[in-house]
Amino acid sequence: MDGIHDLGGRQGFGPVRHSAAAQAFHAPWEKRANALYSLAVKAGIFNMDEYRHAIERMEPRHYLSASYYERSLTSLATLLVEKGVVTRDELERRAQGVFPLALPGASGRSNLATRERFKVDDRVTVRADFVPGHIRMPAYIRGKSGVVVGESPPYPFPDAHAHGVHAEDEPTYDVRFNSADLWPNSADAAWVHVGVFQSYLVRSEPMP
Repeated sequence: MDGIHDLGGRQGFGPVRHSAAAQAFHAPWEKRANALYSLAVKAGIFNMDEYRHAIERMEPRHYLSASYYERSLTSLATLLVEKGVVTRDELERRAQGVFPLALPGASGRSNLATRERFKVDDRVTVRADFVPGHIRMPAYIRGKSGVVVGESPPYPFPDAHAHGVHAEDEPTYDVRFNSADLWPNSADAAWVHVGVFQSYLVRSEPMP
């Protein structure tokens, strides 16, 4: 889905603030939220792709105004309600007020039936896919071409795994893109590496 969460390569948000001395947690509730979502994943209540998609489904204004761990807590609460572990009424009684949850999800999709295997130095193109559900393809690489420089171990296809659809394991390929191809006349010269699932890729036509 093309949501507010997919900010890679977008302009207008200013520099990324960074501090080498930044603390991982700023309040006790953040530690509890992080521990609870990790426990829920380990207990099999939901998986990491469902967790990510619930964050993506947050109302855009809520997403942009929320801290990292508020997004995590919203995802956790949303999935616990959707899985029937708690009710929204129970959450709001404990919170003593409105507890905002993520918006309803869309349907997922299975792995591409005719996906190809690639090897290092193969030139590949990212499919121009627009899907309503979860997807781990950054929008800025859609339709762009690059070169395979590595392969990572197989993992359940996230577009299916986030929606309870049968998900076959498939590798991700480390694809190297030229920044000039991603953002023509708008980026410093650089190589950009992205882990891209097999179902997102097709073999490129030979260079002229």
